[in-house]
Amino acid sequence: MPDEPIIEIRQLTKTYRVYQKPEGLWASVRGLVRRRYREVRAVRGIDLTVEKGEFVAFLGPNGAGKTTTLKLLSGVISPTSGTARVMGYIPWKRENAYRRRFALVMGQKNQLWWDLPAQESFRLHRHIYGLDEAAFESARDELTELLGVRHLLQQPVRELSLGERMKMELIAALLHRPEVLFLDEPTIGLDVVAQHNIQEFLREYQRSRGITILLTSHYMKDVSALCQRLVIIASGGIHYDGSLSGIIDTFSKHKIVTLLFAEGSFPHAAERVLAPYGEVKEVQPPRIKLRVERTKVAETLSALLARYSLDDVSVEDLPLEDVIAQVFEHVDHQEEARVG
Repeated sequence: MPDEPIIEIRQLTKTYRVYQKPEGLWASVRGLVRRRYREVRAVRGIDLTVEKGEFVAFLGPNGAGKTTTLKLLSGVISPTSGTARVMGYIPWKRENAYRRRFALVMGQKNQLWWDLPAQESFRLHRHIYGLDEAAFESARDELTELLGVRHLLQQPVRELSLGERMKMELIAALLHRPEVLFLDEPTIGLDVVAQHNIQEFLREYQRSRGITILLTSHYMKDVSALCQRLVIIASGGIHYDGSLSGIIDTFSKHKIVTLLFAEGSFPHAAERVLAPYGEVKEVQPPRIKLRVERTKVAETLSALLARYSLDDVSVEDLPLEDVIAQVFEHVDHQEEARVG
C-alpha cells in the first residue's frame, strides 16, 4: 500500500472581511456608526498533495494567497472552509505533537532575540522543543558547520549581516529536526553570494535529510536551483502543478536565439534589419539576441544562415521569470473574462 501524502489539501478556502474606509471627513464619521465591509477571498478552494521528501516551489504574484496558505498549513490561522492534513495532523488544531514536527521560516519575520547572541535564542528553542542537551548540541554543531557561522554564535543578532541572520534563522528552525519545512521568501533582500550560500545549504540539507520543503520565493534562481516541482497560485487558486520543463513547454511560446556574426558581417542598422526575424532583445556587436516564436525557430534560422555569415548560433528557452510572468498574464486575462 503506498504511503499517504505528507501534505494533503482539499478545497481549502480562506476569506477575510475587510473594512471599506470611505473617503472624506463626514463619510468617515458615518462609517463609525455604519461600517461597510467587503470580502476578500485570499485562498479559493485549492487542492494540493505533496509527497514525502519533495522540494516544491509555491509561486504566485503578491496577494495570490501563497503566504496565507503557508500560515494555514502551519496553524497560524484557521480556514473558512476545506480541510488540510500535514503528517496526519490538522494544522489549526495546534497540537504540540504537530508543532514539534514542522518549522516555518519567514524571510521578513525574525524569531531570534535582536539584542542577544543567536546562541541564547537557540537555547530557548531547546527548552521550547524539549530537546536533551546531546541532541541539541549535535544539531547545533552540524548546522553551524554546514552554514559556516560557528564563529558568530556569541555575536548579538543585530550586529549580523542580513545573510548571516537568515542562516541563524534557518538553524533555529531546524534544531528540532522537523520533517516538514515551510519557507516564505528565505532569500529576500540578500545579495547574490548570500542567496547562493542559502541555496547550497538547503539543497544539501534536503538531500541528506529527506525532509519535505514547501518554498515561496520571488527569486526564480531559488526555484530553478532547488525545486523539481512547481505549483503556481494566482487569484487564490492553483493554475499550474508540474515540472519546471513542463511549464516552459505549456506556457512559453517563444525561444531566445543568439547570433554571433562573423568578422565584418555584422549588419548595419541591425535592430531594423533583423526586426522581421523576431523581437530584438539585445544588441552587443558582434552578438544579437532575438525573441522568436517557437514554431518559427527552424524557419528563421534557415533564413538567417542563408543571408548572413555566422560563427555561432544558440537557441534557449525564455528565462523562467519571463515564463512565470506569462502565466500570471494568462491568469489575469482569464479572471477579467470571468468577471466580465
